[in-house]
Amino acid sequence: MDRSRSFIAVLALAACIGAFTPLPRAFAADPPPGDSVAVGPQYGTTHVYVAAEDFDPFVAAILATFGGTTSKKVATTVTPTPSRAWSRAILTPAGSFSVFGYTTPVPYPFGQERTGYLVTNLDGAIRAARAAGAAVIVAPFDDPIGRDAVIEWPGGVNMQLYWHTTAPSYPPLATVPENRVYLSPDTADDFAKRFVTFAHGKIVADERQAPGAEIGRPNDTYRRVRVESLFGKMTVLVTDGHLPYPWGHELTGYEVVDLAATLAKAQAAGAAILAGPYQADGRNGAMILFPGGYIAEIHAATAR
Repeated sequence: MDRSRSFIAVLALAACIGAFTPLPRAFAADPPPGDSVAVGPQYGTTHVYVAAEDFDPFVAAILATFGGTTSKKVATTVTPTPSRAWSRAILTPAGSFSVFGYTTPVPYPFGQERTGYLVTNLDGAIRAARAAGAAVIVAPFDDPIGRDAVIEWPGGVNMQLYWHTTAPSYPPLATVPENRVYLSPDTADDFAKRFVTFAHGKIVADERQAPGAEIGRPNDTYRRVRVESLFGKMTVLVTDGHLPYPWGHELTGYEVVDLAATLAKAQAAGAAILAGPYQADGRNGAMILFPGGYIAEIHAATAR
């Protein structure tokens, strides 16, 4: 097995859910207080839950749209209570996916977490998250190749933290996707402050009059906050909740070089364009529905 296939095989379970052999010391050490627990944006995955019968069409459509590689399809238990799901990891130049097709009922609260973030030390990450104001809603549990937990932030933003038994080494992304979080004005500032503290990130933009075309309301404006950290990019969309479909249903925004070409590939693979293309904030963007019901925002920078 060559090196690229080898790390994809490891990712088959690691990225999809989060047993023990010793880790390299630098990776296993409990981070000192104040140090980041993030590893890199290439280790963050969007969690996608589809019906078992839609599993293969979804994986094929993502690969056709973005390119990349995928792990072997496996049936496994990725929760601390009994369950069974097909799982597969997809690595694309525009971002990574952890795909689940359950053949049993999905245990609560799984399916509500939006992302999985690799951390250097799970216990240290949980302490850091709690100190920043997150709640641990699924206590740490073992998976076949590591440990996992699920945390919840103010505003109801759920994330999975996972840790590898063996420290991985993945290539960097061509473009870093953005975690798209919709929140009300009542919770947005609290969430942003607490997540930035946890992630050791920074707010790189806070636009109070962002163009409403970005949320399907071209005649209005809204507030948009952009955050960057070693975990990757995040966009907090602060709205009154008056959102036309499909805005608010997407979890992730993916940057590509050629939007028209990417949309053509997506449609040929069975995806549908729900909205757009539209132009705002130096981007051309569109909302796409993939087989299985997964909705994504896809954008490309406009010529300047």
